[in-house]
Amino acid sequence: MTEQAPEAIFEIEHWGCPFSRTEEGKIAQRPFGGAGYPRTCYGTDKTGHYILQTLFEQTIKHDVKTYNEWVVIALVKDADACCGVITLNMHSGEVQAIGANAVIFGTGGSARMYGNTTNALTSTAFGVAIPYWAGVPLKDMEFVQFHPTSLYPSNILMTEGCRGEGGIMVNNKGERFMSKYAPKAMELGPRDIVARGVMTEILEGRGFEESYVHLDLTHLGKDKIMERLPGIREITLDFNGLDPIKEPIPIQPGTHYCMGGIDSSIDGSTPLAGFYAAGECACVSIHGANRLGGNSLLDGVVFGKRAGAAAADYVKDKPKQPRKEALDRTLKKEREMLDRMQKSDGTENPYSLNAELNKLMPLKAGLFRDEKLMSSGLEEIKALKERFKKIRPVAPGSSFNFDKIWTLEIKGNLDVAEALMAGGLARKESRGGHYRTDFDKRDDKNFLKHTIVTYTPEGPKLSYSDVQITKYQPVERKY
Repeated sequence: MTEQAPEAIFEIEHWGCPFSRTEEGKIAQRPFGGAGYPRTCYGTDKTGHYILQTLFEQTIKHDVKTYNEWVVIALVKDADACCGVITLNMHSGEVQAIGANAVIFGTGGSARMYGNTTNALTSTAFGVAIPYWAGVPLKDMEFVQFHPTSLYPSNILMTEGCRGEGGIMVNNKGERFMSKYAPKAMELGPRDIVARGVMTEILEGRGFEESYVHLDLTHLGKDKIMERLPGIREITLDFNGLDPIKEPIPIQPGTHYCMGGIDSSIDGSTPLAGFYAAGECACVSIHGANRLGGNSLLDGVVFGKRAGAAAADYVKDKPKQPRKEALDRTLKKEREMLDRMQKSDGTENPYSLNAELNKLMPLKAGLFRDEKLMSSGLEEIKALKERFKKIRPVAPGSSFNFDKIWTLEIKGNLDVAEALMAGGLARKESRGGHYRTDFDKRDDKNFLKHTIVTYTPEGPKLSYSDVQITKYQPVERKY
């Protein structure tokens, strides 16, 4: 990633991505947490949005065919290879198969399993669940990142750029409390350390209203905030009615990023031939147990490109005839599944089940974990899955039937949350985003290994794979 990052950044910059600039006209870089150098390229405080728009413009320029408002609901396998997808056309409600010699998933993260997330409403576990159900293993799902600064009470992200530009955090005593948790790096420590510091202050009664601490930007001045952090000002004005130029921002930790995901290589390939993944839905394990800020956008750009190149190379000599038997078989199965959902005689409300899952995940698999919490959490998820079998019928109607789509997403949330909880319960150590109060030390002897989770109808099956260590041995770094 570090080798190919400059080339990838220059490429999207040449496509028109409006990165912020230094006085010399070079792409500007700012400090981010856990890094020893200001290496994070940025565009004010909207970098991801700018990259997204730039890439979308390229699809238009190159006349890439897109299926807007279609939803993939299943992978199609023929023998041991992926040969297409089953899709739901939201406009017509039609379910149909699309044959393909290669499929790449770039469906994003799964943090909507949690109720206290910074993520968009579409960032459910469904994108990870689809290959999981098809037999593609998930890797390291227990490693979840909790961002230290989400807006209270909405959990909207307050970018790490706030602290990169010099923002500080204070408790209700006016103390810059990160001196206790990361005396060297202070607010720019790794996200797991900073988030646990914020939550400890709140839990021990040093938060405001026992719910949040303050992120203070007022000392940066109006000019710097308007130049570097205009989006943050806009969000806080719109959602909290406060101006960060004049007053501090109430913040709390929020579920932010999944280090785990679809088990994939540095070329995006997975154990299922012809199926590739890139970005947050994938686990190349470039982030290990604890991603550094800025690296998720870089991950998506670098490994998205590598996955595309690998998939293009894979299909070169493949016949273009669709594998009709496999497509028809899977299409029939998915149509029957949707039909059962519409004819269900149950009474359970799927949204109530999802709300219960959203509530239990931050409590049982949150910043602080232990055996008792995760064991009870796993049993609660299993009970929710049993209740899901008795859901009420999905709403009738074909066109834009969101009830059908959202119910499928909830099923994905439940199954992937179970995999996450099972992996975390088995990992009896603390490492990165996985912090257990009953095993508060890292245990390289027993747990320097990847958790691999395979789907079975009876529940997740755990196994492990070796961690590849090349140039740098794991060490404990002091912040």
